[in-house]
Amino acid sequence: MSKKKKEVRQKTDTMVFTLKNWIFFGIGLLSIIVGYVTLAKGSITLAPILLVLGYAVFIPIGIILKK
Repeated sequence: MSKKKKEVRQKTDTMVFTLKNWIFFGIGLLSIIVGYVTLAKGSITLAPILLVLGYAVFIPIGIILKK
């Protein structure tokens, strides 16, 4: 009987989030939450700015940023 060698496959295309990525996600999430809270209180200037920063800036940076 011959023993078959196990093939060791290395994953090279895996997406690894670093601490920097999670920090940007957290800032984006915090910005979105604060934006909705200020929107509920009636702010029509600060709330949209915070929401756009969260959705269009911090979350995509958290996804795109690499090592």
